[in-house]
Amino acid sequence: MAPWKSTTTERYGVVKWNFVGKGEKQLSLEIGDAVQVQEVCDGWYRGYLVRNRSQRGVFPASYVHLKEVIVENREGDEVVMSSEMPLVKEVTTTLREWGSIWKQLFVVNKRMRVKQVQRLMWELMEWRSQLLSGTLPNDEFKELKQKVTSKIDYGNKILELDQVVRDENGNILDPERASVISLFRAHEEATAKINERIKEEQSNVQTDHSGISARIQSSPTHSLYVFVRNFVCRIGEDSELFMSLYDPIKQTIISENYLVRWGSKGFPKEIDMLNNLKVVFTDLGNKDLCRDKIYLICQIVRVGRMDLKETNNKKCTQGLRRPFGVAVMDITDLIKGKIECDEEKQFFIPFFPVVAENDFLHTLLNKVTASRGDSGGQGLWVTMKALVGDIVQIRKEYPHLVDRSTVVARKLGFPEIIMPGDVRNDIYLTLQGGDFDKYNKTTQKNVEVIMWVCDEEGKVIQNSICLGAGDKAVSEYRSVIYYQVKQPRWMETIKVAVPLEEMHRIHLRFMFRHRSSQESKDKSEKNFAMAFVRLMKDDGTVLQDGLHDLVVFKGDSKRMEDVNCYLSLPSTRHHHGDPHKVAPLSRSSSSVSGSGGLSVSSRDSFSISTLVCSTKLTQNVGLLGLLKWRTRPELLRENLEKLKIIDGEEVVKFLQDTLDALFNIMMEHSQTDDYDILVFDALIYIIGLIADRKFQHFNTVLEAYIKQHFSATLAYKKLMSVLKRYLDVSSRGEQCEPILRTLKALEYIFKFIVRSRMLYSQLYEGKEQAEFEDSLRRLFESINSLMRTDYTTTLLLRVAALKYLPTVLHDVEKVFDAKLLSELLHDFYSCIPPEKLQKQKVASMTEIVSSQLFQKQECRDVLLPMMLRELSGALISMADGPHDERRNSLELLNNILEVLSRDNVVRCTAILQAHNANVHTQH
Repeated sequence: MAPWKSTTTERYGVVKWNFVGKGEKQLSLEIGDAVQVQEVCDGWYRGYLVRNRSQRGVFPASYVHLKEVIVENREGDEVVMSSEMPLVKEVTTTLREWGSIWKQLFVVNKRMRVKQVQRLMWELMEWRSQLLSGTLPNDEFKELKQKVTSKIDYGNKILELDQVVRDENGNILDPERASVISLFRAHEEATAKINERIKEEQSNVQTDHSGISARIQSSPTHSLYVFVRNFVCRIGEDSELFMSLYDPIKQTIISENYLVRWGSKGFPKEIDMLNNLKVVFTDLGNKDLCRDKIYLICQIVRVGRMDLKETNNKKCTQGLRRPFGVAVMDITDLIKGKIECDEEKQFFIPFFPVVAENDFLHTLLNKVTASRGDSGGQGLWVTMKALVGDIVQIRKEYPHLVDRSTVVARKLGFPEIIMPGDVRNDIYLTLQGGDFDKYNKTTQKNVEVIMWVCDEEGKVIQNSICLGAGDKAVSEYRSVIYYQVKQPRWMETIKVAVPLEEMHRIHLRFMFRHRSSQESKDKSEKNFAMAFVRLMKDDGTVLQDGLHDLVVFKGDSKRMEDVNCYLSLPSTRHHHGDPHKVAPLSRSSSSVSGSGGLSVSSRDSFSISTLVCSTKLTQNVGLLGLLKWRTRPELLRENLEKLKIIDGEEVVKFLQDTLDALFNIMMEHSQTDDYDILVFDALIYIIGLIADRKFQHFNTVLEAYIKQHFSATLAYKKLMSVLKRYLDVSSRGEQCEPILRTLKALEYIFKFIVRSRMLYSQLYEGKEQAEFEDSLRRLFESINSLMRTDYTTTLLLRVAALKYLPTVLHDVEKVFDAKLLSELLHDFYSCIPPEKLQKQKVASMTEIVSSQLFQKQECRDVLLPMMLRELSGALISMADGPHDERRNSLELLNNILEVLSRDNVVRCTAILQAHNANVHTQH
């Protein structure tokens, strides 16, 4: 027999079959055992069990699956470990531990628990394989890691094993490095989560999806990924598929259309798009997820003959857009995260054809959502997945789904957060309906609406109309044609996109034409009426959102295209009740409308609706006056005061431009203080808006603005001056109406102050640093003066100062000496009269302890003695007080102990004991 040789490669493995050792030199093995190999000889290993090093012997090499290892030297001993990622190791260890318990449960005949543990182990084994595959993208890996750690913690709890505590990333906390207090808190949080999970299990809630649903609900922006795999429908002509999100309760379309042009042969018109028809419906907010129902709909328009039954193609008019049918699917649970959807799973969305010629697509849509019929196997095949985040996030987190070729269909309206740099200037126009008289015809007209975007000279703006996302821009739009219908209801939405600088010159021109099914007759038809509407009003605001009844003009075909004939005429009229029953024009309108050879058609009506999604154009005259303040500087004071009464939604929509305007006013009047208070108050109003729950998601926008777009280098001087003035007035007990709102906005005021000072310092290489520090010191002294007062009117202000002052520390520390800042904070708390506002002081100091400032030794040396004195007094006075107040004081003590090192803990305890002894002696 060959001699045994030490091995450096085959060091560690896992047993894959049971082996019963014969004789004392052979080592018995069980499946799953980990073994360490020391020597090798002719297909045999010599080594020991990792779980019990005393069990040594030889065993067949074929019974062991070798693993890659890492070797560590610990105090002279060589330690061999698997090189697998920590989470995989944890899963492996957990499975071994659960496996032995599972066998014991089987022996004692606990069948229900055996099945439960078996199910948990199967899930862990499957997930372990996925972790080991190394093929998961980042987003799925994070999601899987969360599922694995939750499952392990849950299993350990129901098996009454030791509880593992983790950090926010799911990694096990090291008890040697983590403090006792942090471990205790982690145990509390872990126990609460697991107990909640057990309740969900008992309530038969699908816990696998609870994490996904929670993540979806917590994010302000959501998206839906849709991949069109196939469209199965017997048409025989080209077609257009308009896919969008739809609210069946409100009967409104939520998103832009995604347009797929489908060929008569059963393939996409652009064959290159085969297997690449992907779209992301994005900008959805939490309000959208709160809708009772959300449907994915597809409206199918046939492009070809008037009637499919006509067989003589040469004589038939071609290229007519005709209604064909709809496809509808309820995606409420999917988009809300109640069900998880694998992007490979295909869904079938049944198709329902138009039956009657006067059945509008919109009407059919509502019929289908109310009651389903048999589609005969025709419809769409799609895959879908709900994604969390805006388009930038999902491209980063889901690159295997969303790439640069994936079409983006935005919401009809703004997302809940409008980030700086997201410049948008889209006008969505919906053809609502009309009422057209047949005049001298024996039957009703087949009305087609043709729309162009024109300038003030009548020239058509090229490629300014978009029928749907994913489609090329066009210069002309033609509506669907309903056969011999007096009151057509199109409900077709298109997008108009023109350069911002051209908006004031633009109008939309609509022509109405009867279309004949016979080509020879159709060629002789001319436009029988027209309508128009300007996109901007005379006061500089953009067309208001909502319904517009347009005046329908009749006249010579050439004159209807001449802007000199119609552009000076009134384009809209007010309606009462039914939008299709148009009220007569006023007398003045009637007299004007006859000019230019055009007359108002009293027997025809036409209505559209518009929705403006623009970050540059406002529908509010007051806000426009502020944004364009240089054009009317004499109205500046009035416009600044008006800002406070403008609707918050309009202000946050133009947040960046509004802030730019305010700081430009401040900078361009740097030599005077004429507008300082007005600009400061306007800034406070905006910050207060964003603090409102309704607009809280705009916090990220404001943060981004300060970091990336704010550039007012002198703003810090003016902001500090006005803030100090307000504090000094309040300290004297005098009325100062904006001071409470100012204190609530303190965090962002200081963010602007600090950012402005940093920009100034960069520009002028640190100039005026001493003056700045002196101003900041005097500002803190003014705050301290407020805290010393005992006026009834200042009580609420002192409470607010205690609450909001800690929020400024992170920023102030960037431009101010940390130790000096600590001394100012020491004075801030010390100047409050003893036994006053103790509960608020404790809460405020708890925030200080959690700050970066308290991590520094020189700052703690200043703050700690003062905090311990306050804490000692609070603990004594609250001994018989409410439980919440005592808990808050203990929370502060815990936070202090957690920050401090062991030496400092001894010092801290000594100070606290000495102070308590003095207090008891005095008593």
